[in-house]
Amino acid sequence: MSITERNLEDDLIEKLQDLKYEYRPDICDRDSIEANFRKKFESLNGITLSDNEFQRLLSQITTADVYTAAASLRNQETFIREDGFPLNYTLVDIKDWCKNSFEVINQLWVNTQNSHHRYDVILLINGVPVVQVELKALGISPKRAMEQISRYKKDSGNGYTNSLLCFVQLFIVTNYADTYYFTNNNEKYFSFDAHEQFLPVYQFAGRDNRKITELHEFADRFLAKCTLGEMIGKYMVLIASERKLLMMRPYQIYAVKSIVDCIDQNCGNGYIWHTTGSGKTPTSFKAATLLKFNTLKRLLTPIRSDQTRWRGIIDALA
Repeated sequence: MSITERNLEDDLIEKLQDLKYEYRPDICDRDSIEANFRKKFESLNGITLSDNEFQRLLSQITTADVYTAAASLRNQETFIREDGFPLNYTLVDIKDWCKNSFEVINQLWVNTQNSHHRYDVILLINGVPVVQVELKALGISPKRAMEQISRYKKDSGNGYTNSLLCFVQLFIVTNYADTYYFTNNNEKYFSFDAHEQFLPVYQFAGRDNRKITELHEFADRFLAKCTLGEMIGKYMVLIASERKLLMMRPYQIYAVKSIVDCIDQNCGNGYIWHTTGSGKTPTSFKAATLLKFNTLKRLLTPIRSDQTRWRGIIDALA
């Protein structure tokens, strides 16, 4: 079967539309992606920005530091408006990622002072580019796409440092038959090793540890809107001490879900057993974090006499 990059791109966009993404062929350059982001930002935060305020906001949130961008995507931030009053804002609905707008764009051109790059497929959450998909024809190794992304990121003044693309959290590379994904990171954690292996790179898997590599099945299992929001919002870990992004491996995600379900259903005690280096510590940490938040929500649910106050506390701990 002969599948070209263009065939694969069209097929993926059709699949994402089946998954209820909105296809936006009108978003094809820097101006249009920024205009779309502005519309989504103003709607989410219930405000209207002047042109000057929007340009200052873009300047404030655009950063070459991947860790800083990832943190601001997940936090409530503050912006000083022209009248001197602070605006507390979020870039996406961090309380319920499913309620965000999910869009797909393709063949985006981002021209900066020193680079002119085109990106195959990008997924937007509330107008923010969070996932980039690079495609290769069937029979060509996805490693070629990894090399291309790495080369783009090394170009001086590239879009990942000078545009909204600084918010990209995940890269997906595929030739239809083989699909891999990996996190965006600063240069220290984003390179090939001496054996020309790009680390860490993941293949998704089911609960039975069966690899899910074919693009359509991967999209169904990983790119469904709520699932993708959950992957980014819950199962990516920001390591402050190293200023590094880490994606939990599939078996870690299933372990966390099982722990949380077990506690919620009061099924008793259990234990985690695995080999050294398998990721037991981050699994336990993530499970404890989610359980703490779930418990707090249950404890505060009956308290409705001061909803604004308690909602602020919950949001701050989310």
